[in-house]
Amino acid sequence: MAQAKINAKANEGRFCRSSSMADRSSRLLESLDQLELRVEALREAATAIEQEREILLEMIHSIQNSQDMRQISDGEREELNLTANRLMGRTLTVEVSVETIRNPQQQESLKHATRIIDEVVSKFLNDLGNAKSHLMSLYSACSSEVPPGPVDQKFQSIVIGCALEDQKKIKRRLETLLRNIESSDKAIKLLEHSKGAGSIALQQNADSRFN
Repeated sequence: MAQAKINAKANEGRFCRSSSMADRSSRLLESLDQLELRVEALREAATAIEQEREILLEMIHSIQNSQDMRQISDGEREELNLTANRLMGRTLTVEVSVETIRNPQQQESLKHATRIIDEVVSKFLNDLGNAKSHLMSLYSACSSEVPPGPVDQKFQSIVIGCALEDQKKIKRRLETLLRNIESSDKAIKLLEHSKGAGSIALQQNADSRFN
């Protein structure tokens, strides 16, 4: 009888220790789950800051190369460029880096996708129109919606092999490049229009002298 009580107390002690360990483990797991949510929130916030930095740099660059900037006096242009350069410098002091964890296959896919985009960018000066069409097909390959134009199937298969965060960055880069091309195209058209208008005015003045 006494032995039975001793065994019962020993079993009770083991049960209490086991229960206590399980509770402690559960609390630790809950804490780690909460920390994981905060880690993901941190990465999302850092990514948002990284994107905002890219947008600000693009907007400053766009203003510096805008048609309006070409149509003001040299003194005003110089003053505005000084302000733009100051803002550019302050923006560049913000350094945010969100590293993406990749396996070897994803790393290789990212290199391949980056190389394709770089090759298209290198052709901007020689053939802007063809480069724009090529970029559109690359961008369509990254879109989840029904694309309005042709899709580069090879590029699409490469992008699918990239990590999800890299897929988003590739798409954002293509969007930025297309916006820059659109701005450059508009600037060229405005310049050609102003040249054409100037030529017509000169011709009209010349004609009026002979009439």
